Amino acid sequence: MRKEFRDLAPPEAAHEAIASLDLAAGTEEIPLRDARGRVLAERVDAALDVPGFDRATVDGYAVRARDTFGADEADPAVLDLAGVVHAGTEPDVVVGEGECAEISTGAVLPEGANAVVMVERTSERDGAIEIRTGVAPGDRVMFAGADVAAGERALGPGTRLTPREIGLLSALGVEEVPVRATPTVGIVSTGDELVRPGEPLSSAAGEIYDVNSYTIATGVEEAGGEAVLYPHAGDDYDQMERLLVRAAEECDLVLSSGSTSASAVDVIYRVVEEQGELLLHGVAVKPGKPMLVGRLERSAYVGLPGYPVSALTIFSTFVAPAIRRAAGVPEPAAATVEGRMATRERYAEGRLRLMPVGLVESGPTRSVRDGDDGDDGADGAGETLVYPVDKGSGATTSLVEADGIVEMHPDTGYLDAGERVEVRLFSPDVRTPALFAVGEDDPALSRMLDRVDRPRFIAFGSREGLRRLRNGVPDVAVTTTGGAPGFETVELGSWTREWGLVVPAGNPDGVTDLADLVDRDLRFVNRTSASGLRTSLTAALADLAEERGASRHDLVDGIDGFEAGVRAHESPARKVLAGDADVGLGLRATAARLDVDFVPVGTETVRAFSTPDRAEKPAVRALAAAIDDGDAFDDLPGYEG
Repeated sequence: MRKEFRDLAPPEAAHEAIASLDLAAGTEEIPLRDARGRVLAERVDAALDVPGFDRATVDGYAVRARDTFGADEADPAVLDLAGVVHAGTEPDVVVGEGECAEISTGAVLPEGANAVVMVERTSERDGAIEIRTGVAPGDRVMFAGADVAAGERALGPGTRLTPREIGLLSALGVEEVPVRATPTVGIVSTGDELVRPGEPLSSAAGEIYDVNSYTIATGVEEAGGEAVLYPHAGDDYDQMERLLVRAAEECDLVLSSGSTSASAVDVIYRVVEEQGELLLHGVAVKPGKPMLVGRLERSAYVGLPGYPVSALTIFSTFVAPAIRRAAGVPEPAAATVEGRMATRERYAEGRLRLMPVGLVESGPTRSVRDGDDGDDGADGAGETLVYPVDKGSGATTSLVEADGIVEMHPDTGYLDAGERVEVRLFSPDVRTPALFAVGEDDPALSRMLDRVDRPRFIAFGSREGLRRLRNGVPDVAVTTTGGAPGFETVELGSWTREWGLVVPAGNPDGVTDLADLVDRDLRFVNRTSASGLRTSLTAALADLAEERGASRHDLVDGIDGFEAGVRAHESPARKVLAGDADVGLGLRATAARLDVDFVPVGTETVRAFSTPDRAEKPAVRALAAAIDDGDAFDDLPGYEG
């Protein structure tokens, strides 16, 4: 008996039916070497600092910065040569007052030194070294953790692992990574007339080569799935039943092509009805009307049309996106994109510059500042904005934070804000982040970002985060610098965190308050000046100075290590844990996580701001919802939403 099509479903119903099928294959741990193209199943945090030591960024001489103050070409500082430090070796020299050590690029900064003078600004005379320029502490030194800091969010769940991310994970010493398991897709082509390529073909008998099996298998693999080819099935019900049931037992998804029309010999819909559940038969789309969606055994099932072009069209439109979602693979993107510069970028070196850039989408009502030529309408809605990314040639994270390259030619003096540029993407799979946030690093924020699709966060610190938000580049700035900024913003939400002094377990030095830092000989590890946490410490020291009738500078001068600083919130605690310091600036949550003691000093408020033109972006709303939900603060000591 002839079975006609059911009522033709709209295309939206086909998408919904396929979306309702569970194609996810779980997670698995695989070697990093095999991880290219796979998708992270969970967040990876840095377990160590990169670099793991303070290192020179140029060839030259390691010095105590104070010994070079005032030095210039006319009146150089003359320092005794204490020794030589080569890259890849442990220094056997200590730089004392009036001394320096010859050092190679990448070598460990020797004890006593806090800066490097490049060799071009030095000369040797009578066994001593003339320094013809003054340097400040930290000049030409990449401090431990300056690239990636231990405890810092390295990569989030859903990140597809391209060579960029593989490089970052290699730098972190990761050997195996948790990834989403690849969905297996069984492919069955049906029809008595089909012959596999390579087998004898009888055209006189109406035989044709099986095009769909290989075509769809290639599409499955391109979408991120693992294709499993089964023998082709004829039009016999029993044979088709056995083959489809076997594929369903072994795979997450079964695809068949052919035998889905309403002719008397096409029986596949009956197999699905009797062995599983038929959700949809026939879609109001051309080509591809005889499409099936259902379940077989534990597996999802989709029946594609028999004609190769129709089969590939329906697969690409309806099935490939579902496989990509299950595998975590992004939609394919072009190798190049056009956008507008978000900020003015100067260049005057007279040679080709391959400028790493990131991409961000503007809001629906944003007009490009400083250079909008007005040819895109009044609101510049949904434009791709391009911003420079540069953390230095030694920084691995620039690879992850940059989406591609803009070429600035030798005769280019600058790229103006609003100027159109072409971005050559690092990979065709690159997608613009749905959320671009900057500012203060925070463990609760890392949890919130896990709930946002395709986030990008760069820990510039509170003040720099606000500056960049004001310039119109990021979607969100996270800050601890007090109340509302001095420009129009939308506050997405806030939370508080307790900060103080992190000390070794058991508090062997008996630290009780901030005064101990000033009055006692304790080795202290601070945060960098960009950190809002350091700003809170500075304010607390100012209060203490007022109580004592002294200046804040007097108190700061009495703290060993105050002027230096490390970048991420866990870094001071980890130095304390390693025995490299007696006290560190940190959070109660960090102390609890690393099992060290904590001396409370104060509480600070963390706020997330967006500009009005970005506040309605879906990812910005998702972040605001995560803040409001409050689950991110669970099990984080010292936090309140």
